[in-house]
Amino acid sequence: MNNSYVYALDFDGVICDSAVETAITGWKAATCIWGGMPKAAPQITIDQFRLIRPIIETGYEAILAMRLLYLGETVEAIYSDYGNKIEALLQDSQVKVDDLKKLFGETRDVWIENDLADWINMNPLFDGVAEKLRELGQLCPWYVVTTKQERFVKQILKAKAIDLPDGRIFGLDRNMSKVEVLAGLLKTHPDETIYFVEDRLPTLLNISKNSGLTGVKLIFALWGYNTAEDKALAAQHDFTLQQLDGFLKL
Repeated sequence: MNNSYVYALDFDGVICDSAVETAITGWKAATCIWGGMPKAAPQITIDQFRLIRPIIETGYEAILAMRLLYLGETVEAIYSDYGNKIEALLQDSQVKVDDLKKLFGETRDVWIENDLADWINMNPLFDGVAEKLRELGQLCPWYVVTTKQERFVKQILKAKAIDLPDGRIFGLDRNMSKVEVLAGLLKTHPDETIYFVEDRLPTLLNISKNSGLTGVKLIFALWGYNTAEDKALAAQHDFTLQQLDGFLKL
């Protein structure tokens, strides 16, 4: 590898295995909206959340997903009608998405303030990824392109002794889609090949439809939050399907 390459990496499901932390934060936030829920998330509900994590795009949705699970919705039912179920929950509860985003971030902030070590412990990186990122930083520019709020990405990377300038983290705070971020990176690095590593198939499909992004090489992270069906569908497209050990060997 040389400086003619640039890597853009999704965070949750590519770098960080944050499913348990996201579930717990979602539950904590949900208890602030709906009274009567136990203070602590039951382990079975956390386990169920991991199963539906592949259909969740942005962290705040965990609030709604955990509420649906608490109400007795099955994993299968949520998968089959996710969009309508969360929309109905939003309508019934009269809560706005922007308010949920704010609440989700504030709930994390409180957890971090009260027990940073515990929060970091709930955000492990996938095996070998920390060492890979430190190595990558010596070889070529790399970026984080995520729907996570940037302050949380920074805290996790710092805790893992991974140095990445703030300007290379594109998160929820910027109000930019991943399509827009990648378009900007193409302008920043016109003479370099950009590899985008993402575990969410709908995101890759959306990017692949954008004619302005044909210069971006798309890598589907098989180790992340995706299903067997996602993997089968991805194989029908012009994506590089990659296992974790393959990424670590780049």
